[in-house]
Amino acid sequence: MNLGKETETLEYKKTTGEMNGAMISIASILNKHGVGTLYFGVKPNGEAVGQDVSESSLRSVSRSIYDHIKPQIYPVVEEVVIDDKHLIKVEFSGENVPYSAAGRYYLRVADEDKEVRPEELRAFFSANKSRGKWERETSAATAKQIDKSAIKAFWQKAVSVGRLPEGHYTCPIVLNRFGLLSGDHLTNAGEILFGNTRPVPLKMGIFATEEKLTILDMKFEEDNVFNLLPIAESYILRNIRWKSKIVRTEREEIPEIPVAVIREVLANGFAHAIYNGRTVHEICIHPGMVTIYSPGEYASKFTPEEYIKGNFESEIRNPTIAKFLYLNKSIEQFGSGFKRINSLCTDSGVKYSYRNNENGFKFILYRPQIQNDMPEPDLDASLNMTEMVVLAVLKRKPDSSRAEIAEKISKTVRTVQRTLESLRNKGYIIRIGSKMKPVWKVLK
Repeated sequence: MNLGKETETLEYKKTTGEMNGAMISIASILNKHGVGTLYFGVKPNGEAVGQDVSESSLRSVSRSIYDHIKPQIYPVVEEVVIDDKHLIKVEFSGENVPYSAAGRYYLRVADEDKEVRPEELRAFFSANKSRGKWERETSAATAKQIDKSAIKAFWQKAVSVGRLPEGHYTCPIVLNRFGLLSGDHLTNAGEILFGNTRPVPLKMGIFATEEKLTILDMKFEEDNVFNLLPIAESYILRNIRWKSKIVRTEREEIPEIPVAVIREVLANGFAHAIYNGRTVHEICIHPGMVTIYSPGEYASKFTPEEYIKGNFESEIRNPTIAKFLYLNKSIEQFGSGFKRINSLCTDSGVKYSYRNNENGFKFILYRPQIQNDMPEPDLDASLNMTEMVVLAVLKRKPDSSRAEIAEKISKTVRTVQRTLESLRNKGYIIRIGSKMKPVWKVLK
């Protein structure tokens, strides 16, 4: 098993005999990104070779971090097993930069740790002080205007997946520990993440064709990011095709686009968005593609292809928002979105592209023509555009009247009537209601 290449937030050590180097890597990653992951039992090329793991070895790692990393952090140190190889996984985060390892300071550069003098470190923080500046600014939302259930769900999930240590958490503790308060108000990041002020708008729609013309369904939601993520994911999964597969006499339903792909694209869209811009988040479901639009143009000097092929320095527009999504495991690795999305799409055979302009970034997932193991009617596949649009309307609302269909697709009632007759003659629909109040059963 190969875990992939080292990155600016991911480090490998072959054994715990490289403990001093591990402490240096932890400090350098904390100073650059504030969050990261380190494995013992993995070669630098990503090959998992394993090592002896015991309670004493886990305690030794925790003790070394406690003794060497200053200010103190509270990592999650655990044993994981990958392909029968026992590894030690260390996940860590910290806000109190700068961090030192045995009294020395380091910065992460690609997959290497560079020792720097204190004055160099101060210069780095000074040059990057604007990073996430908008997140730290005071919002109009007061400290009481919070979604307590969302905050509780966050820390419960973060603890359960091992990215926050076990401990006592409350809403004030989370808000204060992660710098989401500015006096009596939430910061902008705090409001976006957990505000009950409906801070983030999201448009979701289904269209009959590849153009945004005939709208079959439209939803508009306003909420915080942690509530919008499951709303957006559920909307897509409810409205794409699912494959029926028989596994050991059991019928298994598989979405045409894997859940992991959808989840990663959505989370990265919310992590890198501009929240005070001219446009809003948008999801469009077309017959041949799903598009996920995020406000704010692509900001990095490196292209997505360069991130996929190499290990370049990540540029994160909203580090606080991204960090919370990482701790909640909405994103798997901090600052490696394109590489992971590409890997997921490649593994699942899903094609994708993207478009970038001055207003925002659109990620396009192309819907594969999946084959269903369940038998399908043998129907004529030759439909014109009007027939396809009418059929799409009936799939959404089988009891649509001719007048309703005509209004929705911008055609005359007579054209709709001719189209319904054509679809019925081709075996795509049958009428099961009366002529006055027809209900159309779609056969395909």
